[in-house]
Amino acid sequence: MTDAVLSTTNASSASAAGSRTAVRFSVSLNVFAATLLILIAMYVGARFYQLAFGFSKGLDVTSPEYSQYWLTFFKIETVALYGACVVSWIYLIATRDRNLSALSPREELRRYFVLTMWLVVYSFTIFWTGSFFADGDGVWHQTVLRDTPLTPSHIILFYGTIPVYLFMGIGSFIYAMTRIPAFCRGISLMHVFAVTGPLLILPNLGFNEWGHAYWMTEEIFSHPLHWGFVVLGWNALALAGVLMQILGRFRELFPIVFRRQPAQ
Repeated sequence: MTDAVLSTTNASSASAAGSRTAVRFSVSLNVFAATLLILIAMYVGARFYQLAFGFSKGLDVTSPEYSQYWLTFFKIETVALYGACVVSWIYLIATRDRNLSALSPREELRRYFVLTMWLVVYSFTIFWTGSFFADGDGVWHQTVLRDTPLTPSHIILFYGTIPVYLFMGIGSFIYAMTRIPAFCRGISLMHVFAVTGPLLILPNLGFNEWGHAYWMTEEIFSHPLHWGFVVLGWNALALAGVLMQILGRFRELFPIVFRRQPAQ
């Protein structure tokens, strides 16, 4: 993958005729593209795993096949995904910019582009979680009565796709708070809503499983027991507010970087 390049010009003091010299401004898309490809491979692979072993190995929690194919999968993904989350968040904090006051407009603009890529990937993970796998979970429970909270659909949805979007959502928040002056000076309320709403789906899962132990709501997906998932998931729409904050700063930085106007 090549870098995204925006051209700008810089006044050349060496030229008496006032000629202008091209200056390169680029943002690498390599990690962004690789991340999307890896996520697509993970999601498609998880779906094929469900198709291969969901009904054949995942209907009886007491069977040895269930332990081999699903509990083992659950243990591996839990350690791997949550471990990756913790390591990445610690890395972002440990490598934070400790001198943001000296940040140049050009570097600040580049970091805003990187933050935008974080949020695009976060949106991508929420789409897969909230639409494809969440709907698949509803279909599963309308077809098969659960005998455990760790159903094949739950193992993929709650303990697979949700940690992935937490990786991206909380990662984007830490990146902004540690590398971008505007987000470092104050907390973006929209960013908080966009991250903490989907995050709180995990504790809401405990309430959901408690409710299912007492009420048979498998065929009523709109049952009040499930409202928390919807309300908390809708908090991700606050990403539009974060985008407005980013675009507002873009409007200030573009003239500075590309026309060499005085910094504001």
